[in-house]
Parts: sequence; structure tokens; C-alpha cells
Amino acid sequence: MPHTIVTDVCEGIADCVSACPVACIHEGESKNVKGTDWYWIDFDTCIDCGICIQVCPVEGAILPEERPDLQKVS
Repeated sequence: MPHTIVTDVCEGIADCVSACPVACIHEGESKNVKGTDWYWIDFDTCIDCGICIQVCPVEGAILPEERPDLQKVS
């Protein structure tokens, strides 16, 4: 099952982007409710490896489940 970046928790640090082995993490087009950049995971490409969760310093920003209700893509 793909992972989810919680858009309104993400702080745009982007350690996950360079760590992802399948390049499924993409930058959002605007700022989130915190006023920071944010990223999103392409559910169709994610291989559920969990590396993004391991490298993300923001607690709760990435969930180990598919939650499209918590992740916007644009």
C-alpha cells in the first residue's frame, strides 16, 4: 500500500525526494496551511519501501497508508 504525505503537516524539507528510489514524490504547486512548500506521493508509483518515513524529520508528515483525503496533489 502506498504511503501518504499529509499536505498540511509537510514542511517542505524534501529529504524524502532524494531518498525515494522510484522518484514518486513531487512538489506541490502552492503553499499549505502552514505557509510552507509541500510534497505529494504518486500512489501509482510508490513501492511502499518506507524510506521516506525514515528520512523525514517532521513527525506525522508521512503516513504508512494510502490516504488521499489527507494529501492534495496540486
